[in-house]
Amino acid sequence: MNVKNNEAVRVTPLGGVGEIGKNMMVLEYDDRMLIIDSGVAFPEDDQLGIDLVIPEFDYVLKNQEKIDGIVVTHGHQDHIGAIPYLLEHISVPVYGPKFALGLLEGQLKEHNLMEKSTLKVVSAGKSVQIGQFTVDFIRVNHSISDTCALAVHTPLGPVVYASDFKFDHTPVDDEKADLQKLAELGSGHPGVLALFSDSTNVEREGYTGSEKDIQESLERIFSGADGRIILATFSSNIHRIQQVVDAAVRHNKKLAIDGRSMENSFETAKKLGYLDAPENLIIDVRDCSNYPDEKVAILTTGSQGEPMAALTRMARGDHYHINVKDSDRIIISASAIPGNEKFIGETINQLYRRGAEVLYEEIADVHVSGHASQEELKLMLNLTDPKYFVPTHGEYRHLYQHAQLAQEAGMPEENTYIADIGDVIEFSRDEVRKIDEVQGGDVLVDGLGIGDVGNIVLRDRQTLSEAGIIIVVLTIDQNGTLLSGPDIITRGFVYIRESEELIEEATKRVEDALKDCEKEGITEWSVLKKTVKDSLKNYIFNKIKRKPMILPIIMQV
Repeated sequence: MNVKNNEAVRVTPLGGVGEIGKNMMVLEYDDRMLIIDSGVAFPEDDQLGIDLVIPEFDYVLKNQEKIDGIVVTHGHQDHIGAIPYLLEHISVPVYGPKFALGLLEGQLKEHNLMEKSTLKVVSAGKSVQIGQFTVDFIRVNHSISDTCALAVHTPLGPVVYASDFKFDHTPVDDEKADLQKLAELGSGHPGVLALFSDSTNVEREGYTGSEKDIQESLERIFSGADGRIILATFSSNIHRIQQVVDAAVRHNKKLAIDGRSMENSFETAKKLGYLDAPENLIIDVRDCSNYPDEKVAILTTGSQGEPMAALTRMARGDHYHINVKDSDRIIISASAIPGNEKFIGETINQLYRRGAEVLYEEIADVHVSGHASQEELKLMLNLTDPKYFVPTHGEYRHLYQHAQLAQEAGMPEENTYIADIGDVIEFSRDEVRKIDEVQGGDVLVDGLGIGDVGNIVLRDRQTLSEAGIIIVVLTIDQNGTLLSGPDIITRGFVYIRESEELIEEATKRVEDALKDCEKEGITEWSVLKKTVKDSLKNYIFNKIKRKPMILPIIMQV
């Protein structure tokens, strides 16, 4: 294609900038669209009861007739977890590496979407034509198998989406990053138009360690253990899991797999050929007690202190099959996702209280990151030599520092752009600029409800969690005369048996307020409910400085 006058490429992030997780980009050229990843984020502390957070899809749904497909970079939930929710509304093929699509297939089956979904495997090093877009899949290293950067070709030059990445020169699977392809894109004609690059570890100097560095640590841990070894890691980190499998084989231990996501990832990786584990190695977690402790290793979920994960339940003492012993050596082989530090700390404390030896990142070499540090980020910039640069995958401070790092590496300040969710970023031959803004943000998933919990509901949940609720039940006739009640019921507010005087006075105040309404002939429910609330609100605050939710229930006969 020849470059037309005023031709431009547009990219709109719908997640993954100014935040950790929920990665999603929409690339547009010549009135056609390509979606890159669509992931979830995990709820913040104030998003009570929420299971997942997914991107706002409005912009995509309004333009679905323009979408040629979805491309995914790797199988982490923050890159593929929202795709089932998206495919409930649009019907387009999904292209990606084999392991990512293998994990996605399991999720689509859970959503009953597999039969109407089209998944197309693209191997690293290959290119695929998706509508008018030619997309190269370029191998990079990360903490999950089969991770690819993408190069989406346009007449103005390729747009490189670097995915989550690091450059591991001694990877466990011997699949090294394709530095040559990245360099070819950077040195070719017309050169890379724009680079979108991972900012997660921009605050770390130097290089990120190799996954193989863990092998020596695991060897020491396994060889020095007199009891069981219990290791928690991310269920998607197949390279780490492979090293645990290999250590268990070398030290003649049986390996139990615990936790639903760990079991699913283990089976998927084994089925697709990404994991090599002898059949006689694996035992059911329920059978661990049938073997001597020194012959047992357990691979489990819970590295982030998730309340219902297997390791967390062991720490609390309510796991169905595993009771933590003094002789146990427990390894948390993961770093904390921002926001999870408190949960992880509490899990570690509880494990120590149960007498176990606990090894974790701060005190032992049991984890290496899957994200590039500063020198690798500079290398990505130098290899691709982009005209424009947009830092992604990080909170605002990460994006800002990555932009500064790029400028130190020679990128002109006017050619860098720090994006917000919903920005329509236009790349032309002359400049990068924001030309519009579309609706973007968080959609909250609570059970089977998608988007039906908003700020008002969350505010109510916050109030309930902090101050409890008072329910006032009463019956009136058509003239507003009080026939029965008011009865006051509380939950999470005060213990009624120890607060009888407070409840009696509150009941009297409601009665007096309702008598005043009756005298004035007020029978409208909205006014009566407001009267009940007002009669209690100030009294309770003045009495005990609390602001519970007050819920009047008025029945008329």
